[in-house]
Amino acid sequence: MFKKVLIAEDHEIRNLGVINTLEELKVAKFEFVSYCDSALQKIKKAIEENNPYDLLITDLVFDKDFVEQKITSGQQLVAETKTIQPELKVIAFSIEKKVQVIDELFNQSKINGYVSKGRNDAKELKNTIKKVFAGETVIPQDILNSLRNNSFEVTDYDIRLLDLLAKGWKQHEIMDNFKDEGLHPNSRSAIEKRLNDLRESLNAKNNIEMIVICKDMGII
Repeated sequence: MFKKVLIAEDHEIRNLGVINTLEELKVAKFEFVSYCDSALQKIKKAIEENNPYDLLITDLVFDKDFVEQKITSGQQLVAETKTIQPELKVIAFSIEKKVQVIDELFNQSKINGYVSKGRNDAKELKNTIKKVFAGETVIPQDILNSLRNNSFEVTDYDIRLLDLLAKGWKQHEIMDNFKDEGLHPNSRSAIEKRLNDLRESLNAKNNIEMIVICKDMGII
């Protein structure tokens, strides 16, 4: 079992459940931090002392308060951590449901597991820790289904197009903007076709519904 675990979580009540889970698994040493900056500092210091952490368990959403932070989300923390300790095992433990965010965590940041906060999350966390320790990558079935159902390709062009549409821009205004910025394709017919393709991929009846879906998925 993991010998040294760091938990980044800003809600104390959640920490009680994590403590019970880690004690049941007989983890020798575990520490808690409430801020992402503090977590990264501890990880760096542990590496310098030649006593690195085996596992990072992190929330993805951290509430803002009076303490100014450079790293404000668990997603940023994971990315920073992987640059200095790529072999560190990481489990995201969060209420985050945006498919785009979770997909990036697995495919880009290479996290090892994801646990949704909610009913039975202590049991799920315990099982996930065991499986990650055994070398498995753990994706909950509901998250896996969402990833499969929404596994279409979204380009930087699409994100720009959707972002302007969400801001209330008309198609002719987007066309003019794309021409000014040198983005291609920039004809009105090409923009209409791409929007139609996106609506079909997302099963959206209209542009308004498509924007709502994209926001829920974290695309924009």
